[in-house]
Amino acid sequence: MITRRKFLKNAAISIAGATVPVAALEFVDPEKLFAQVAAEKGAVRWAFLVDTYKCVGCGLCVKACKQENEIPYDANVSRTWVERYVMTKKGRVLADSPKAARDGFMTSKIDLGRGEYQDVKNEEIEKAFFVPKLCNQCENPPCVQVCPVGATYQAPDGVVLVDRTWCIGCGYCIMGCPYGVRFFHPVHHTAEKCNFCYHRITKGLKSACVQACPFGARQIGNIKDPNDPVTKTIRTQRVAVLKSEYGTKPQVYYFGLDEEVR
Repeated sequence: MITRRKFLKNAAISIAGATVPVAALEFVDPEKLFAQVAAEKGAVRWAFLVDTYKCVGCGLCVKACKQENEIPYDANVSRTWVERYVMTKKGRVLADSPKAARDGFMTSKIDLGRGEYQDVKNEEIEKAFFVPKLCNQCENPPCVQVCPVGATYQAPDGVVLVDRTWCIGCGYCIMGCPYGVRFFHPVHHTAEKCNFCYHRITKGLKSACVQACPFGARQIGNIKDPNDPVTKTIRTQRVAVLKSEYGTKPQVYYFGLDEEVR
């Protein structure tokens, strides 16, 4: 969680007195995407859909993920987390994710890290929202490219997996991920990340976080299936991915993503 914490801390502190410049949000081109998907072999290609309009920051997804994937509850690491963004009328953008939002957001004060908090009055807020994040299961995954022993690899259906028996704990994948989603497991001391609950979805079950979300903010599906709800949303709605400029081609799509979210 160090890389994520650094991002959140820097995001909150650097904008304490100024507006953060951001690139224009680039929406996914459905026609181009599905033409590429249709040309690929195999009957399954997993994709994740996050609806930021529905997320309330309750943290139930984080709790479920930790329990399902044996991530110590009190450890300051998580396969998935939720970020809170607060934008003021003066143009400031504040972001935090205390304990990965495991317990939701219990206070209106923004956690700046190191025991520092910033209180924002309701009348100062332009808008506020929550953004769930997880491994983006990139089509061009940098973590696979830099792993020297093949412990991080990509399955035929697109999901990037980690073999703990092969991982030597070098940390190259953690440094190579532009999304800060990877970390060392506090017990196994091997590289860790979300794998879409591969042991569940390959048996026809939903991922733990999707099942736990009471508001339908998270969905997982097969975008090779034209009747899949995830496929239909990507085809008909304006969805975006995080950091498209890196060319990693994430398979986590966001509906209602704000341009300030990076």
